[in-house]
Amino acid sequence: MTRRTMLLLGLVVLGVPLAAPWIAPFDPELQLDIVALRSLPPSSAHWFGTDSYSRDVFSRVLHGSRVTLSIALAAVSLLLLMGTAYGALTALAPRVISNALRRALDLFLSVPRILVLLALSAFIGPLAVWQLVLLVGFTGWFAVARQVTDALDALLVEDFALAARALGVRSSRLVWRHLLPHLLPLLAVSATFAVASTIALETTLSYLGMGVQPPEASWGAIMRDGASAMTSEWWMTLFPGLATMAVTMACNALGDALRPPRAASQVAS
Repeated sequence: MTRRTMLLLGLVVLGVPLAAPWIAPFDPELQLDIVALRSLPPSSAHWFGTDSYSRDVFSRVLHGSRVTLSIALAAVSLLLLMGTAYGALTALAPRVISNALRRALDLFLSVPRILVLLALSAFIGPLAVWQLVLLVGFTGWFAVARQVTDALDALLVEDFALAARALGVRSSRLVWRHLLPHLLPLLAVSATFAVASTIALETTLSYLGMGVQPPEASWGAIMRDGASAMTSEWWMTLFPGLATMAVTMACNALGDALRPPRAASQVAS
């Protein structure tokens, strides 16, 4: 598959949530008929079946993609900002401070993120959407900080950076005007992979009842609605799961398409 094909495929899949209001045949929270249309399997009238409240699952999956992707994009924006700032500070700080920041980053990276999220979610309780964004964002910037630090370490020994520092350019201006443009491709690729992992995390937390709460639709919340009858109402977990997998693969394909060949070894999923 060519880079252009992967790019187009990723953009098409990620563009579906934008069209959800026009594609979805029903309101995602509308109870169609609590008696006659309750827990129906997939059919020509309801492609993904209906849930125990007679809501159309296809419509809920489409609208849930907007909720899930919005949370992921907001959280990734936050973690990119924090990771870039920490990485720049680490690379440009005096040696003693820089070494301390690097050791602290090693410590942060050694702790499994999912365990931190589960522990904080259990302590705080069910999370509002804005709390979920902050929680995912504040626990996800460590890998970006490491990538930015390593990239800046390499850039700071380049001739243009050495010349700028010799001319007395302030560190803030050096980062903003001279170094950040070189980081944009790396940050763009990191963002796509971070969106994929954040979608999986949000789905997991919502499935466990710690994320998006009913009646609002998200993929994890939809799967949670069908968890009690997974064998008899299999469509409740199958289709949101397939949607999660499709969008995750689209983000990864988009990241591969955007990644320069020489940066292949610098960006980890």
